[in-house]
Amino acid sequence: MRKVILSILGILLIVGSFYIAKSLIDNKTKPRPVPAKVVKTVFTDTVQNQTVQIVIPSNGSLTAKRRVELFSEVQGIFRSGNKLFRPGQTYQRGQTIIRIDASEFYASVQSAKSNLYNSIAAILPDLRLDFPDVFPKWEAYLNGFDLNKATPKLPDTTSEKENYFITGRGIISNYYNVKNLEQRLSKYNISAPFNGIVTEALVTEGSLIRNGQKLGTFIDPSVYEMEVALSKNYASLLKVGEKVRLNNLEKTETYSGKVSRVNGSIDPATQTVTAYIEITSKDLKEGMFLEAQLDAKQEENAIEINRNLLLENNEVFVVKDSILDVLPVEPVFFGSTKVVLKNVPNGTVILSRPVPGAYAGMLVKQYVEPTPNNN
Repeated sequence: MRKVILSILGILLIVGSFYIAKSLIDNKTKPRPVPAKVVKTVFTDTVQNQTVQIVIPSNGSLTAKRRVELFSEVQGIFRSGNKLFRPGQTYQRGQTIIRIDASEFYASVQSAKSNLYNSIAAILPDLRLDFPDVFPKWEAYLNGFDLNKATPKLPDTTSEKENYFITGRGIISNYYNVKNLEQRLSKYNISAPFNGIVTEALVTEGSLIRNGQKLGTFIDPSVYEMEVALSKNYASLLKVGEKVRLNNLEKTETYSGKVSRVNGSIDPATQTVTAYIEITSKDLKEGMFLEAQLDAKQEENAIEINRNLLLENNEVFVVKDSILDVLPVEPVFFGSTKVVLKNVPNGTVILSRPVPGAYAGMLVKQYVEPTPNNN
């Protein structure tokens, strides 16, 4: 019985093996399926040459156009005035910003003026006798001499004898000595050269101020300048008086300015040229960081596309009869994200978005905008 069962199992195993082998042979001889040809859909634009405004982007911080660094040319104690010398304090033109104690030096000036007065008074009797024709003008000068006012100019000499006489008595040297002291006395008061505001105060009332010491900074807050560094390739495009659009970093505020100056030399280290943009606005502050868009030039018969559409050899992909091809172009300006091209014929169909793995001869299909349904 056991032998019969083993025989049956052997026969079944042989029959099963035969069918399995036949099935494998049949499957191997079947033709493999051909993969369907994939045609990529691409976004395109039709070229229409026009005038392209070349805009040069740049940025920088604001500096007051009229800005004065305050330094002391004399030594003394800083005396308080009508206004405290503090950052944010405003002054009108001619108002005293800093007043340094000059009582000791003032006494020296008055002493020198008194000596000049005495010297002129001492020669009047000799002038009456030897130069009666010039005596009246010197007498009038002495009568108008006021020790509490600025020393008036000496009368003009009309002859060599008069000149020798006046010079020999030391009048000329005394006069210029007094004028020199008066000039130095005026430096004890620093007045506002224009309407403005203090942005930096390095001393306070009661401080000892030394000769050559920096006291602070005074600016005119109505007009600002922004210095921008541009590539030397753009130097020929910039023109004084060109309008400039500016905005803050958040792009919430826009301002209008103009190119006021362009440096005549190129920085040899960075190969950039410096341009200065003038901006007038009450909302601006010194030190603000702004972005500028300079309208440098208008390029005729050109187009503007994204930089990632320009190939390495200055070529772009075009679509001809549903096949990609390349077209040589002439780039005339590179921006941060855009490039301006010439030599692209009107009506040429170019890619408007990059296609991964694109190559010349690739079969493509243009994307067609769906017609909106009005129902």
